[in-house]
Amino acid sequence: MKRASTAGPAAGPSQRQLRVGELVRHAVSDILSRGDLPDPALARVLVTVPEVRMSPDLKLATCYVMPLGGRDIPAVLAALEANARPLRGELGRRLDLKFTPELRFRLDNSFEEGARIDALLRSPDVARDLDHGKTEGDDA
Repeated sequence: MKRASTAGPAAGPSQRQLRVGELVRHAVSDILSRGDLPDPALARVLVTVPEVRMSPDLKLATCYVMPLGGRDIPAVLAALEANARPLRGELGRRLDLKFTPELRFRLDNSFEEGARIDALLRSPDVARDLDHGKTEGDDA
């Protein structure tokens, strides 16, 4: 008898996906920080890897990256894509996985999103609503 799947399309990543994603993130950031790739575009800039999302079969890793200072983003992404194969080879030597995942690189927008939310929270309309909520709830 076949079991019913409880994880639907809206379900988040599994614990295994999260764990392997974190292993890949540490390894990729270590490789990039040590300068193990002979690309001059990557040698002159520090690249942070805040997140790696793994596919359910663990064969595809989407690495969200941001060059430090936000400079030369297109050049850095192009250099990472061009060096994906040697980076994957180095990753395979460092990690003990059945399959070394294919690497894809995307720009990480979480810093911009955080700044946008912070600006919204500091806006006069939100501050007014927060102050208005304090005066109504202070009966003590």
